Amino acid sequence: MAFDFLFNSSLIVLAVGILIKIIQWFSNKIGIQSENSNFGCRLISCLKAILCIIFSPKIIIVLKIFVFDVLFQYKILKQDILRWVMHMLIFWGFMLLLFMHAMESIVSESIFSYYYSTINPYMFLRDFFGFMVLIGIIIAISRRFFMNIHRLCTNKRDIYAILIVAVIILSGFFLEGSKIISHTDFRNMEKEYSDLGNEEDIQALEAYWVKYYGLASPNISGQISSETLAAGEEIHNESCIDCHTRPQSAFAGYAVSRIMKPVGGLLDRMGFVTFFYYFHILACFIGLALLPFTKMLHIITTPISLITGGIMERNKSNPLNIATRQMIELDACVHCNTCSKTCSQGPGYDIKHNENILPSERMISLRQYFKTKDLGSSQFMAIQEGIYLCSNCDRCTVVCPAGINLKELWYDVREEFIRSGEMITPLVLSPYSYNRIYNQDDFGATLSDMPARHAKGIIASKYKKQSHSEDVLSLTDTDNEFKDTMEGTFSYCFSCENCTNVCPVVMNYEKPEEMVDLLPHQMMRSIGLGLENLVLGSNMLWDCVTCYQCQEHCPQNVKVTDIFYELKNKVSKDCFHS
Repeated sequence: MAFDFLFNSSLIVLAVGILIKIIQWFSNKIGIQSENSNFGCRLISCLKAILCIIFSPKIIIVLKIFVFDVLFQYKILKQDILRWVMHMLIFWGFMLLLFMHAMESIVSESIFSYYYSTINPYMFLRDFFGFMVLIGIIIAISRRFFMNIHRLCTNKRDIYAILIVAVIILSGFFLEGSKIISHTDFRNMEKEYSDLGNEEDIQALEAYWVKYYGLASPNISGQISSETLAAGEEIHNESCIDCHTRPQSAFAGYAVSRIMKPVGGLLDRMGFVTFFYYFHILACFIGLALLPFTKMLHIITTPISLITGGIMERNKSNPLNIATRQMIELDACVHCNTCSKTCSQGPGYDIKHNENILPSERMISLRQYFKTKDLGSSQFMAIQEGIYLCSNCDRCTVVCPAGINLKELWYDVREEFIRSGEMITPLVLSPYSYNRIYNQDDFGATLSDMPARHAKGIIASKYKKQSHSEDVLSLTDTDNEFKDTMEGTFSYCFSCENCTNVCPVVMNYEKPEEMVDLLPHQMMRSIGLGLENLVLGSNMLWDCVTCYQCQEHCPQNVKVTDIFYELKNKVSKDCFHS
């Protein structure tokens, strides 16, 4: 009765939570791509798209993504083997436990005609799958709290996800261990499944279970005679062997029972089997009920994000479906820190200590923002700073194991903020935080539109006019930090063109030298020759997206991007002083 009530209650809460999430996904939006749309239009558009995919060649892509990226999580394997092992242990261990044990009446008993949870191999497999999850949880705890992974932040949602899974698995092991030693459970089983009327036969069977099944009995103590064990074995073979394997096969639960056995009688009288039973199912049902409201929702949303990210293209897909996908992506983020580790603006976080500069932390804030549209002014400004410092280098999108198109998301969030009228204030200039201020006209423009527009064009024109003057770059006139950066790196450039070959700005044009004036390697050589105005007047300086590809690929360790930052800040200081 209590089990049915708790189970049905958790299902109701789960269903309500999923319904709320679906309404949010199909109602909320980011940017302008789904203006004047409503819940019904977006839901119908989504259903049409699903039907089109099912009856098109794209279904092959969907199946491929499901197998490689969902079931075997190949994206994670490419990035971090330890994290992949952790995910495989938790995912497969938990899924197999769910189908084999939690849903045994539906799955296991239907597949295996002689299924009993107390015989092998099922008893061993139950503990093996649980142990897989437990090892995965230990790795997760180590990564979060002991391994000091760069820029990895842990919040309450992460702690809950680890805690609820750990409680479910450990309480299951303690329940199993307490059942092994429980004298009360043994007597109930004996009365229900055997027809023993002779007390001596019951004592013989009980002695046999004390010896070989780990039972803690108040009636059996000291040395057990071989005659009693022989009589107990005979009764056991007649009544119990078909549905009970020796508990040593359940290695985790048996180990727990060995720890509990010295006080087994006391625990049995206190009703610990009943306690652990309700504690275990309550933990399971809490995890089930709260799934839509916690990080555990990624079990549903991450596969959706991976599949939609693999088959949807912004310029071909319905804008209504893109809006829905982006709302699902906010819930698909697992806060794994992969994007933050590779973020080109990561040094900005190290200096400013604004967590919203890191993509993984920004996703948490944006999820809250688009759910309530009500954040404190300081939190809102922190999000804006993170969004506007983003260089759109696309690294986060490439490495995201959840398949989230983060670059598109950042573009649309900027657009959302601009249209809301909450414009960002000018940022404090530093070697890692310089970025030009965007306005509404910037969105929708391509790189080829930008060189001659706004303040950048004015600044470039000013220095181009001076580029044929006799002025050269004098390191003695600059501040010490700039001087150290310049003298320590650009002088080692030997024009190998690695920086130019990996530059996404250069790759954007068929004839980049006509659009950006100087290519990255030419910029470094010009600085080396002291041609300051030629460099400052180049469109390359202002079109740079600060993705750090050039700097990371330089065989001479020339700090190309950092030098660009310094040059931009130098121009800004000149403008402020003039």
